[in-house]
Formats: sequence, C-alpha cells, structure tokens
Amino acid sequence: MADSGYDRTRPEVHLRIGAERLAAGSGGTFEHVDPCTGDVDAVIPLAGPTEIDRSVRLAHEAFLTWRDVRPAERRRLLSRLADLIEKNADEFVRRAVLDNGMPVTSAAGLAAGAVEWTRYYAGFADKISGRVASSFGPDGEFGYTLAQPYGVIGAIITWNGPLTSLSMKVPPALAAGNTVVVKPSELTPFAADLFADLVAEAGLPPGTVSVLPGTGAAGAALVEHPLVQKISFTGGPVTAKAILRACAEQMKPALLELGGKSANLIFEDADLDVALTWGALRVLGTVSGQGCAFPTRMLVQESVYEEAVDRVARIVKGIRVGDPWDTDTDIGPVVSQAAVDRILGMIERARQDGARLVAGGGRAPGPLSGGYYLEPTVFADVGPHTELGQVEVFGPVLSMMPFSTEEEAIEIANCTRYGLSSYVQTRDVRRAHRVAERLTAGATMINGAPNLMVNRPFGGQGYSGYGKEGGPDGLAEFQRTKTIAMV
Repeated sequence: MADSGYDRTRPEVHLRIGAERLAAGSGGTFEHVDPCTGDVDAVIPLAGPTEIDRSVRLAHEAFLTWRDVRPAERRRLLSRLADLIEKNADEFVRRAVLDNGMPVTSAAGLAAGAVEWTRYYAGFADKISGRVASSFGPDGEFGYTLAQPYGVIGAIITWNGPLTSLSMKVPPALAAGNTVVVKPSELTPFAADLFADLVAEAGLPPGTVSVLPGTGAAGAALVEHPLVQKISFTGGPVTAKAILRACAEQMKPALLELGGKSANLIFEDADLDVALTWGALRVLGTVSGQGCAFPTRMLVQESVYEEAVDRVARIVKGIRVGDPWDTDTDIGPVVSQAAVDRILGMIERARQDGARLVAGGGRAPGPLSGGYYLEPTVFADVGPHTELGQVEVFGPVLSMMPFSTEEEAIEIANCTRYGLSSYVQTRDVRRAHRVAERLTAGATMINGAPNLMVNRPFGGQGYSGYGKEGGPDGLAEFQRTKTIAMV
C-alpha cells in the first residue's frame, strides 16, 4: 500500500444562502455513509422548500445588479475563483474521496479540470457581444442583437463528479450575467461546500451563488420556483422527465445531461493493443465505471472478437480494487448500497439472459467486503436488446458484442435510446469518418478515449438529454438572444 497521507476527517457542511452559513434546514438531515466501510461518517443538513425559496429570491435580487457589473469585473472575479480552486486543489482531492470514494489519483485530475473550466469561462465574460443584422430594404432599417442573461439559474449537479459538474455550470452562467442556486446531491456534499467558501472568498457579491444540499424535494422546489428562469441538470432520465413536466407548466427551458450507453466500435484493422487496453480501463479502471460517457458497450469485429475477449480478461486482472486513499488503487467503491444492489441485480439478470461472464461478477472479497466494492466485471456475447445491452449500469461492468460488417456495427451502436458519446477504432480514415457521421451520439471519438475538453461542446441526444456544456455553446446555453431594430 502507498497511503496518500490525506487527512480523512469529515468537514462540517452548511447550507449556503448567499453569505449565510446555516447549520440546519427545513429538509431535515441525511446520514452520509463512507462507501469504503458502509458506516455513517457525517450528518448532513438538508435544504427544504423554505431555504430554496429564500435563496432564489436572494439570487433574483443579486441578479438585478450582477447583470450590470462590467464584464471586465466579472472576468476578474471568476479568474480569482479559478485561482482559489487551484490553490485549494489538494483539499478538493480530499473531499472528492470523502464524497464518493473516488481514488485520489482520479480526483487530482478533476480538480485540475475545474480550474481550467473556470478560467476558460472567465475569459469569455468580457467577450460577449451581439451582431448587426443586415437590412435589405430601402427604408434604412437598422438591426442588431443582444446576448442577455436569463436571470436565476437552478443548477442540479451530479454525485459522481460534483466539482466537475459545478465548474461546467456555474462559471458560464456567471460569465453570462446570471446568478445561480446550486443543489448538490445529499450523497456528495463536501466538495460543493468548499466551492461555496471560495465563491465568497473570491469576492462575488452575496446571492450570486447559493449552495444547498438536499434531496429530490429540494430539487423539485428549485425547478418549480417561478423566479428560476432556467434549469441545468445532470442526472438520470427518470428525474429528468419530472423536471421537464414541471418546466412545461411554466414554459421554462432546461439543459439536461442524462448519461449514456456509449458504443465503442473496434474494427479488425484497429491497433488492438491500444483500443482494448483503454477500452477496458476507461470502463472498469476509472471511478468504478461511474461515468456517463464511458464506452460501456465494446463492439468487436468477428474476426478478432475471441482474441479481444481473452485480452480484455487479462487486462481486467491487472486492475487494482482497493482503498481510494491508496495511490496504488485504480478503482475504489461505488457510491452507495443502493448502487451495489442495482449493479449486482443487473449482473445476475445478464447471466440469466445468456451473456457469458468473462471476469468478475460479484463483490470484492476479503478486507474490502464491508464497503461498497465491486469486482470489475466483463460479459461477452451480450445481446444488443437485452437489459445489459440497453440500460446504463453506472458501475464497473463492460459488455462485449461481436459484429460482422460496418452496417451491423452501426445498427447495434444505434439501437439504444441513449445518444451521448460513441467511439470508433480503425486505421481506415474513410471508414472512421463515414461511421462517425452515422452514429447517433452527441460526440464521436476516433481512435481515442473519453476526453472532456473545456473548449468542445458536450451533450447528447435522446435519453442522454439535450443542450451543451463546454465551449462557446456552453456559454450560449445561459444567454437569450434579443433582436433590436430601428427605422
């Protein structure tokens, strides 16, 4: 073992309404469980409708002045926030492990990414502009557009990477002139609490950002509040449907990132050493498979399929499951007992559906058995239309499927309701672009692994949601376009 030396003490969590720090809320409390042991390690105060209402009203008041703050000042404040995130990177790493059992080696990358996202959108704050609309008539009409903020944004962030989710939503919203009320999951409150501290330290005006951990009831209150002008949500399709129904009542827009069942098409001419290694490790050796864009369906051309199955089985044996505080660990536990039960249930049903178990298939044995640790699991011969072929697992489970032709590969890849990411592995450049164009997904990576870049739009289709985070598109999600014309 190589212990990272981090302090494992749980920080106290507060509800953050502007500059206020509340030790209790009307939503009661939540017993946070350490996924490494299964033991309660903290009691988290939860916001209820009362605190949500207060924070939204405060955010609305703050918006009335924040929207008129000079863009250069918004840039300065957001740049200061990025500097503080960087200064506190080690503490964010520590809190990521405390939140959900993410290994320290993975958490370090997320902290660095949050700095990059915040700096990127800080740079946009003083570069927002409209455009002149040409006039084609003889009457001298003049027209132009304005990019205006919405107002109060309700941000409901995910539990698998709360700091990443915060940095994808809050900086672009603020850069565009909005204010934000954030609801983190009750499962993962620690990183968001530090983020709220740094927002205040950076000098952003009180009310521009509030952070209120809570359950679904708090999320519903945020979505339904009439002063909230747009929702940005990362989570699952079931909750997203409820959000859409509530938004429909007020004709309120929503940005939704809902996960995926991404296909990784490996053709016989691919570099198998690279394609199989990263294809397995990205699903099974990274944050216990709890990633929305991971290539969880590995489609391999028949001529190299059995070779691929054997090689993936050998790769999986090298994945180290263990204490997330240990720098030698590849994957730690999944987030909760509910996740364990759901994943093991899907594994058992996959067996019943006739899939061939190649590796794993159960809880990690020995000293890890008390926590939420699962073995990296590989199934071969997964039916494309079975549960495992169709439904997001969000755990360390890889499905392998054979295909014979390019057309069949595309058909299998596109047969789910999801459409977040896709991957193509081939040395044939024409095939790569031909297949990429036909895959139903918000993004396709050719000869590469999942790579969330701040300057590229990220978002899906179908059950993976709609709207984009990242790049100029991510800023535009928090702006309304207004046309002004004069004769």
